Amino acid sequence: MKIALFPGDGIGPEVVASAVETLNRLDDKYSLGVETETGLVGGCAYDATGNPLPDSSLELAKKADAILLGAVGGPKWESLDYSVRPERALLGLRAELDLFANLRPAKIYPALINASSLRPEIVSGIDILVIRELVGGIYFGQPKGVEKLDDGTERGVNTLVYTTPEIERIAKVAFESARKRGGKVCSIDKANVLESTELWRRVVTEVHKDYSDVELSHMYVDNCAMQLVRNPKQFDVIVTTNLFGDILSDEAAMLTGSIGMLPSASLAGAKGMYEPVHGSAPDITGQDKANPIATILSAAMMLRYTFGKEDAANDIETAVEKILDEGYRTADIHSEGTKLVGCKEMGERINGAI
Repeated sequence: MKIALFPGDGIGPEVVASAVETLNRLDDKYSLGVETETGLVGGCAYDATGNPLPDSSLELAKKADAILLGAVGGPKWESLDYSVRPERALLGLRAELDLFANLRPAKIYPALINASSLRPEIVSGIDILVIRELVGGIYFGQPKGVEKLDDGTERGVNTLVYTTPEIERIAKVAFESARKRGGKVCSIDKANVLESTELWRRVVTEVHKDYSDVELSHMYVDNCAMQLVRNPKQFDVIVTTNLFGDILSDEAAMLTGSIGMLPSASLAGAKGMYEPVHGSAPDITGQDKANPIATILSAAMMLRYTFGKEDAANDIETAVEKILDEGYRTADIHSEGTKLVGCKEMGERINGAI
C-alpha cells in the first residue's frame, strides 16, 4: 500500500500523524504492507518552493496508490495572488488526478447526539452520503477571472459548465453507492434558473433508467438547504454539482455536531485522495487541541475504497464509536460530564481500542 502523505498546514500535521499511527496499528494486525512517503502541499509548499503544488509533490501523488491529506491554507497566505494560494494545490491535485467523485458521509454517533445544534429527535439516525462532482462546474469552467472595464470598474467572471459525460459518471457513482445503502438518490440542482443544471437533471434522469432498483428524486438546492435542517433523515445519497456540494456537505457535516468528525474521499476509480472535511484551524495549531477523528476515519475510507480492506476499515469505525461511548472528547465536541483529551491522546485511545 503506497500512500502519499501531505500533512499540509495548521493542524494538518497533527491529525495526519494520528491517522498514520492508526494505519501502522492495523499494519501490525493485518500485515497490510503500508508504505508512506511525505510531500509538501499548500502554504508550507509555497513557503519552501514558491508553488503550493510543487512538481515533486504532484509526481509523488501520481505514483501513490492513495493520498492522505491534512489541511491547507490560513490567514498567513490570504494576501497571495490567487494563482499561488494554498487552496490551488487541492484544485491542482483533483484536476491532475481526475478525482471527479467526492464522497462525504454525514453520520451521527449516538454518543454525540447532544452535540448537534438541532434537537435530538431531528438528527437521531442521520446517515447521509453527499456525492459532489469535483473537477467540473463553476470552479473549473472557462472563461473566468477579473478584468478592468473601460469605465475604470472591474468585472468578475466564473463560468458554470457541465458536459453529458461529466454528469453521467458522477450519477453512476451515486446510484452504485445507493445500491449498497438505503437505495435512494436525491439529485440537487437549480434547473429552474440555470440551464447547465437543467442539463444535469435530464442526464441524471437518463442514467437512472439503468438503475430502476434505486429510487430517484430531484430537489432545488435552496430547498435542499432548508430540508437538511428541517428533516435530514429523508436523505440517503445526495448527488450534486461542485459548488452546491461544497456548501451542502458542510451543512450536513454540522448536523452531526462537529465538522471535526467528518471524513471524505475524492475518487477516480480505486485511486483516491482522503482528507478531513475541516480546515487548517490556525487558531489551535500546535496546541494538541485538534480532533483527529475525521482524518482517522478518512484513513478508514482509504482502506475500504482504494484497498478493499473492509475488516480493517470496520476496526477503525468500531474503535471510534467505542471511545466516544466511553466519554472521551476533544475540545470541539466536549461537554459537561465527558472526558476532555487532546489530539494525541484521542488517537492513542482509538488505536488502543483497535
